[in-house]
Amino acid sequence: MGWRREIVFWGVVLGATIALFEVCSLDLWVQDRLIDMETGRWMVDARDPLLRLLFYTGVKGGIIAFGVAILALYGRSFGSKRRGMAGQKALRQRYLMVILALIIVPAMISGLKAVTHVDCPAQIERYGGDKPYVGLFERYPDACHACGTGRCFPAGHASGGFAFMVLYHVFQRRRHKILGLSLGLGLGWVMGGYQMMKGAHFLSHTVVTMLVSWILILAIVRLVTRGPSRGGPWETAPASP
Repeated sequence: MGWRREIVFWGVVLGATIALFEVCSLDLWVQDRLIDMETGRWMVDARDPLLRLLFYTGVKGGIIAFGVAILALYGRSFGSKRRGMAGQKALRQRYLMVILALIIVPAMISGLKAVTHVDCPAQIERYGGDKPYVGLFERYPDACHACGTGRCFPAGHASGGFAFMVLYHVFQRRRHKILGLSLGLGLGWVMGGYQMMKGAHFLSHTVVTMLVSWILILAIVRLVTRGPSRGGPWETAPASP
């Protein structure tokens, strides 16, 4: 599948996913099972310092540290002559893919959060908040003066994890490509799941973040490589069939 068709395909999947969540109550069905409706307590206590360290500040700090390390390797590659010209170019392309993914994916998701004005589960009346539950394309009631200020869609925290899906395009061996993709999906869903279980996001927020992240990654790979990649600087052996 050509890169244009691939982006169009995933764009259609994204649109269908948003439509599905808009016409059904799947978000509420899932979220109802992450909270004790009688006590109003979420499955995860947002104030728990250990859980916040492990699944929020800690993992975010680790992603930033990884990005800084790759940026340093990218800069160092310009002074290295251990590989030929073609090898150095391919190596820099892959470093650049990772760097751009870690910057652009969270930045774009953050930008979308600023214009969608969707509230978090903990903010809506159903779960003890003061806002009505309103769909992405629905209008807030005129009487709700505090409405329209939410910044919860898509899921910003999970975007840092989903950005690692770019590793699928960095590696060449099928096994390593799958491991790279699995790392991105795993990190994204662990980070997104933590947010859901403490009332910070609905399921749709994380699913949409995953799909938008993948579309952005496809665009980044195309921008960096300007065509199919030849050979793999992070892999010395040829790709498995």
